[in-house]
Amino acid sequence: MKFKIAVLPGDGVGPEIAVEAVKVLERVGKKFGHEFELNYGLIGGAAIDAQGTALHPDTIKMCKKSDAVFLVAVGGPKWDDPNAKVRPEDGLLAIRKALGLFANLRPVFMYPELVNNTNLKPEVVKGVNFVVVRELTGGLYFGRPKRRWTTTRGRRAVDSMSYSEQEIERIVRVGFELARSRSKRLVSVDKANVLESSRLWRTVTIEVSKDYPDVSLEHMFVDACSMRFIQNPRHFDVIVTENTFGDILTDEASMLAGSMGMLPSASVAGIPMPGERIFGLYEPIHGSAPSHTGKNDINPIATINSLAMLLRYSLNLSKEAKVIEDAVAAVLKEGYRTYDIMGEGCTKVGTREMGELIAKKIIG
Repeated sequence: MKFKIAVLPGDGVGPEIAVEAVKVLERVGKKFGHEFELNYGLIGGAAIDAQGTALHPDTIKMCKKSDAVFLVAVGGPKWDDPNAKVRPEDGLLAIRKALGLFANLRPVFMYPELVNNTNLKPEVVKGVNFVVVRELTGGLYFGRPKRRWTTTRGRRAVDSMSYSEQEIERIVRVGFELARSRSKRLVSVDKANVLESSRLWRTVTIEVSKDYPDVSLEHMFVDACSMRFIQNPRHFDVIVTENTFGDILTDEASMLAGSMGMLPSASVAGIPMPGERIFGLYEPIHGSAPSHTGKNDINPIATINSLAMLLRYSLNLSKEAKVIEDAVAAVLKEGYRTYDIMGEGCTKVGTREMGELIAKKIIG
């Protein structure tokens, strides 16, 4: 079969990690007889330098003509000016909005081989396996008014957290459907004791829950959730929450998996259903790590597992996705580690070496 994928390497370590993911994808194509047409585009700082904008309209057109979008990371100190009119992150927000990608799925999974490689006790992180469903195109990051100005009494700024019931309902349904396919437990995270938007969130979630009587619903404040992540992360199976809360919570949750270099994500335009293809954008949750650029030490596993999610959700290639995930697990079981997940008695490898080790497992 032939598939068309838009590849946006981005900034910092993005291009070098993209190479390792593509290496794995090529091995999958060879093993299963698929042809992957890769079309490359610019986003973030690279796009600002070359095109004067963080996301050119032609890049959006290319993405819309593809079966899926594969993105790595944007940003870096070169463009980190708080007074800049255009920032790399503008491209990330713009592409999510332009492609209608309102649901971000972030699985948090602890590999058994890494239970001793975190800053938490092994008995806390052992068996952790949950998914955060993050609303991606609303809330603080997109709300209006959003501006900064100067008054006679000094400088001021405002950001608005805004949600409609339609935005809440569609993301909450993704959470319920995902929970229904797992252990039928959903935790909805908000701050309803303080925020009006969260009170609406909770109200709509309760209303939608009536369509899912088989799913147990629990409400939790975001601060309590962040505490529970450290206290008892196995309490969770599926979490649904708004944009900003989801962004912060999943960075915290990455430490339950050992490193931000371990967590993939999928941004989709609907509810992923088994056996069906859904358009999406796939990326690791980590940033561009500019201080690591060119050092061959960054962990490519989150990016490679994001590729596995792309195959499963957008191309309906679940068998191929499983082969990638099994290859990652096998390499970790053999004791190979990048610096961020290094443990006693393990063999330290670089970005390229880890990518090659995983790719070799695909062919067997």
